[in-house]
Amino acid sequence: MNTPEIILASSSQTRRDLMDRLRIDYRSIVPNIDEAPRGENHADDLAQRLAFEKAKLIASQYPDAIVIGSDQVAWREGAPDIFIGKPLAAEKAVRQLQANSDKIVYFSTALSVQHAASGFEQTLVEHYKVKFRKLSLPEIERYVEIEQPLHCAGSFKCESLGISLFEEMIGQDQTTLMGMPMIQLCTILRQLNVLVP
Repeated sequence: MNTPEIILASSSQTRRDLMDRLRIDYRSIVPNIDEAPRGENHADDLAQRLAFEKAKLIASQYPDAIVIGSDQVAWREGAPDIFIGKPLAAEKAVRQLQANSDKIVYFSTALSVQHAASGFEQTLVEHYKVKFRKLSLPEIERYVEIEQPLHCAGSFKCESLGISLFEEMIGQDQTTLMGMPMIQLCTILRQLNVLVP
């Protein structure tokens, strides 16, 4: 039996890098959806809806393909209804990191895998948290200038220099923090008879 085409419904370079780890053939298609919250009261709900909608949009266009959607929403301890988005500007990244300093930041990372032709759909949310160390303004400004984490929720890249901002990382799968829970993805792909490894 031939394996269906695999499509990553994402514009994220980090998610493409994570998919590349699996050494399977896939292509990436950008799902143009509105990512604004729709009254969600918890980061889990927003992340889950966005991952599902990304995958569903592409799966409706390519029903024979296995489509992978993922989304991540960050929030600070005690405030799961106040979402930390992508800063998109250096000044906002500095402000986000100042607010994160000496705090625990949680990440709700959703994954949705859909194969319209067979009716398969599985959507889930994984969690990860990081404890930021106390950061000085010069450290924050230097980090933002070097790394330019403007398209990253929370204003950092844990896979590179962002690791220097933390006191502790807590979770089962570090790729959850990077934007797509790969252990769960591999489990689902095996259910769909995709060979990994």
